[in-house]
Amino acid sequence: MNILALSTAEPGCSLAVFHKGELAYEAFWHSRLTHSRRLLSMITAVFPDRAGFDLSLVDGFVAAKGPGSFTGLRIGISTVLGLAFAFSRPAAGASSLDGIGFRFAHAGVPVCVMMDARRSQVYCAVYHFENGCLKRKTPEKVCPPEEAVSMAQSPDTLFAGSGACAYQEMIRKHTGSRAVFAPPDMHHISAAALARPVRLSPEFFAAPENTLTPTYLRQG
Repeated sequence: MNILALSTAEPGCSLAVFHKGELAYEAFWHSRLTHSRRLLSMITAVFPDRAGFDLSLVDGFVAAKGPGSFTGLRIGISTVLGLAFAFSRPAAGASSLDGIGFRFAHAGVPVCVMMDARRSQVYCAVYHFENGCLKRKTPEKVCPPEEAVSMAQSPDTLFAGSGACAYQEMIRKHTGSRAVFAPPDMHHISAAALARPVRLSPEFFAAPENTLTPTYLRQG
């Protein structure tokens, strides 16, 4: 299956292309340009040369549906919906937190994903994997970072995301030396990880919970 996945939930923009189920291209941009000024140019630069096939041959489109920046999410979602309409292809939304959590599907400890939500809060969820498969995920919520740490219920936890970076000192204070942090280059949302549930489930596009509507968690 050919898939185009992207995330504009945070300042960095991630894009991934799968050709016949295999990752064909992945890119991450972080600049002062707004998503609206760079996203379409990113996509047109990928097809057909870098992806290896034409944009019209994409079978389905995926976008991060939140949580994240209100403006950023709207730009990414509207772009994907526009492409899906233009090519008469399905479009679906995946959790922004999944785009970080699924990067660590082979972790042997709980994975606490924390995205910086400002106002001394984080968007968070805790993932429990076994042999690369998701066994359990806590409900997504916006809360103080201390509450997110307590959700892991284990000092042996891997912390990832912009919130984990912003509150690293506090996390270490609460967990001691047993907490593990993702490498510096793996805290952002990966479009390839975002598409993982799609690749594992052919019914992903038809599932009502994957409708491409924004999930803000916090209003206003």
